[in-house]
Parts: sequence; structure tokens; C-alpha cells
Amino acid sequence: MIGLFNDCFPPIMDGVSVTTSNYAYWLNRKRGDVCVVTPQAPAATDDNGYPVYRYLSLPIPMRKPYRLGFPRIDWPFHKQISKIPFELVHAHCPFSSGAIARNIARSNGIPMIATFHSKYRSDFERIIPNRYMIDHLIRNIVAFYEQADEVWIPQASVEDTLREYGYRGKVEVVDNGNDFSGTPYSIHLKAEAKQRLGLTPDIPLLLFVGQHIWEKNVGFLLHALARMKEIPFRMIFVGTGYAAEEMKQLADKLGLTTSTAGDARPPKVSFAGVISQREVLKQYYLAADLFLFPSLYDNAPLVVREAAALHTPSILLQGSTAAEIVSDGINGFLSTANEEIYANKITGLLARPQLIESAGACAAQSLARSWGDIAEEVNDRYNHLIQRHHPN
Repeated sequence: MIGLFNDCFPPIMDGVSVTTSNYAYWLNRKRGDVCVVTPQAPAATDDNGYPVYRYLSLPIPMRKPYRLGFPRIDWPFHKQISKIPFELVHAHCPFSSGAIARNIARSNGIPMIATFHSKYRSDFERIIPNRYMIDHLIRNIVAFYEQADEVWIPQASVEDTLREYGYRGKVEVVDNGNDFSGTPYSIHLKAEAKQRLGLTPDIPLLLFVGQHIWEKNVGFLLHALARMKEIPFRMIFVGTGYAAEEMKQLADKLGLTTSTAGDARPPKVSFAGVISQREVLKQYYLAADLFLFPSLYDNAPLVVREAAALHTPSILLQGSTAAEIVSDGINGFLSTANEEIYANKITGLLARPQLIESAGACAAQSLARSWGDIAEEVNDRYNHLIQRHHPN
């Protein structure tokens, strides 16, 4: 049995959750001996065709919808998990689920893979005022990765963050996939998607998908949009997070969520909330003209690749880890971290739809690798590591 371990899993949605669920789905199709280990979550159905083992959890204050797991005191879970004949464990998180994976690997003498997905220091700095405590937590995370047989990263530039934390071991780059890869696209289909979502066809749609947290530079984005009040556009934010209400308040304050007197057009900025149905989310990506993602926080955001699969290029910030995969003007666009320059970049591109379309086509070709393809590579890596660990 292959065990996939992560601290969140659908119905809780983020990039790592989507990654873990696609690993489980595609690897189960290829080999059939895959399970997921993750904390309990309200409204979880887990009817995906493979086992999902959940352990006791509670909501994390100020981090809705995430859960804090307590596997050590969940005895029925331990009894259940102890009977599973694991051959390899793959941790996608260094916290409660990662600790379970590490203990299983040690107890059973099997290999452990750990993928480094997130910039944990940024998360700690928001809620912990003590720098020494943060440094201690980062050292514990590094120690976790040092105990893995292999450490994977989703793109090469993520190595810089891991080295900055103090990790000195070897890393392997294993790309993330894209469940929208290969989706049919045409200008006609884009127009249909806009109509389906009730959007005005001749007004450009700008899109953000992701956690509504300040670390993703959403305040910067709202202030940049406020500099474009005379330009016709619609901006939709998809997702939720601890900053969701404050983002709406800031958009109101900047005059982005109300129409001017006598103007029948809808407000420039609206918030769609969480969209967990992937087919519905696909319509937003397809309808969008530009995907705006000025985050300095993200390592290898899936949302940029998802937008690319639907021919929607992104505007990222120069020097960000996320921007490594984009060549400005070729398969996406880059801007400096200045609100006015970012706003001007959007405005200039909206005046050149042919450039957007060309970059979108190139993005679809260069950034949208299918999860089925990724699963082939991952499965080969798993088999080789199991064989090296137990050559007989």
C-alpha cells in the first residue's frame, strides 16, 4: 500500500489538497493500492474509490477552513492504520500527517518521500510574534525533511526557500500536474463561458483564485485595481480565508464594489467565495482574460497552471518564486512590485488582446502538464525507491 499524507484534503481546498487528491486518483487508477491519511473535516464524503483514513481534528483559529490534527489521542484511528501493510509513505506536509508518515516509515522500515510545498515561515510570522520561536519551528521542519529518503519540490526555484530554511540535503524536482490539461479551447468557448456566468461579453474579466490571506498580496492587488477605475473591467476573487471579510471592506473603501450613480454596470470587483466543483471553476478560468497573481508567498501555485490550461495567462511579480515558469510576453507576463506599474501592465495588456491570446496559447502548451502524465513519473519513482529499499 502507498500512503499519501497531508493535513488538508477535499472538501478543504488549496493547492496541496488538489495535488494530494490528484495523486490519489491517478495512482489508484494505475496501481490500485493507494490510500490517503488526513485530519477529519466537516462534510467530508470520501467516496473517491480509494480509502481515506481520517483522525481527530479541531478548527484552527484565524485559519478557516484548516484543521489541527490530533492523531496521538485518536486510538481507533491508530488501531485502523496499524493494520495497513504500507510499502512507501509520501508526506505532503511536515505537521500532524507528516509525523504519522515518519513514524510508520520508521516502524516498518519502509521509505518515506516528503514534498516541500509551502513557505511556512510566512505563516508563522503572521501569528507568532517571537522570532526565536519561529526559528525553532523552522528547525523542526528542516529536521523533518532531513529524515526523508527523498525530498521533492514542485519546481526548481522552490529549492531556494528550502535552502534558506537550512536544509542541506538533496532535492528532486517533480512537477505538479493539471486536471484541466487538454480542455478544448476557442474564442467561441470563452464567450460561451462568460455568458454562462452572466458576464458582459465585451468587458474584460480579471480573475484571482486562491486563499484570501494577506500573504498572497491581495491588498496590493486591490490597490492596483483601484488605479484603473476609468478602465472597463470585471474582477472576480474566488476562494476564502481569514482575510476575506477585510478584503471586501478594503474593496468597498476603494470604491471597487459599488457602481457610480446612474451607472447600470455591475461593480468592478466581486467575491464568488469557495468554488469546490472543478467543472464550475473551469468556467471561470475559461471566461477570464487575465489571471492576476501578485503573490510573493507561493512556491509553485497550481492556479497559475490551471489558468494556463484554459489559455488564460497570468501577471506575476518579477523575482517571485511563482514567476520562475513564466517568460514575460511569451507564456505570461511579469511586473515589478509597484501598484501603479502593475495597474499599467494590466491596462496595457487589455489594449492588446492579440498579445494576451498569444501568451495564453503558449501558456497552455508549456505549463499545463496532465496529472495522468505526472502520475506515470511518480509511479516509476515510487517503484524504484521501493526496489532500492528492499532489493530482494
